[in-house]
Amino acid sequence: MRRTPLVSAFLLAALTSPAYGWSEQGHRMVAELAQRQLSPEANAEVARLLEGEREPTLAGVSAWADQLRATDPEEGRRTAAWHYINFPEGDCSYDAARDCPGGDCIVEAIERQAELLADRTQPDAERARALKFVVHFVGDVHQPMHAGRRDDRGGNDYQISLRTELRPDAYGRYFYDAETRTQGTNLHAVWDRYVLLSRGLGWAEYADALAAEGVADVPRATPAAWAEQSCALIRDEGLYPDGHRMNDADLERLRPLAEAQVRAAAVRLAAVLEPALAGSAEGRGDVTPH
Repeated sequence: MRRTPLVSAFLLAALTSPAYGWSEQGHRMVAELAQRQLSPEANAEVARLLEGEREPTLAGVSAWADQLRATDPEEGRRTAAWHYINFPEGDCSYDAARDCPGGDCIVEAIERQAELLADRTQPDAERARALKFVVHFVGDVHQPMHAGRRDDRGGNDYQISLRTELRPDAYGRYFYDAETRTQGTNLHAVWDRYVLLSRGLGWAEYADALAAEGVADVPRATPAAWAEQSCALIRDEGLYPDGHRMNDADLERLRPLAEAQVRAAAVRLAAVLEPALAGSAEGRGDVTPH
């Protein structure tokens, strides 16, 4: 029996674990745009800490935290909750006791890893690891579904039948109906991959296009405020489609919002990294942007 796209979408949710953030494209764009905003001193420290990496740039390590699921499954499981925070529907005010029990959420993870990165008494290997976490998590917290609804696990349990001209990736083709060009997926995955992919640019060309718009004028604020903002976008911008169906016109409508989030993430990432990387060796500096 041929599966319908919507049935395939429900099968997709049953067979996959929660998604973990922007696609590699999105993470690379955030990291690249942030690195362009760092001082020469901070960039020199990036190069020193990442020496020996296959691609020793912020973009090159931006997806590392997701790749732990394959390269170090135990560590991937231990840090899985650091990639997101879930809010009760309609309430976007951060309550650490309610929303981040035990400190296991993206807000507290960014704070901890930024402090570790800024601590010059720590071994370089630990600081490099913290750098990779910070780069990834600041990207994640600006993907709206990473500060999403608790009841559907940030859109992972909200199934979508997506009619699109975009071709599926290797895994997605198992839930793709070529006849109707419809992809079975979920709302989290739509934001992870399809919204940015709809512009049709590679990550480097896309980063150049966003850089040409200038540095985003956004308040630096705090990780808690970033999560609250992402949550508010879900609540206020109509990110949940009626009828669990979307198409390319929906992706086009949502893309400017996603691009604004990428640009904001880059500014805030640079604001976290600059004092942590270029600060005095005698002191840790202030790692929380204002």
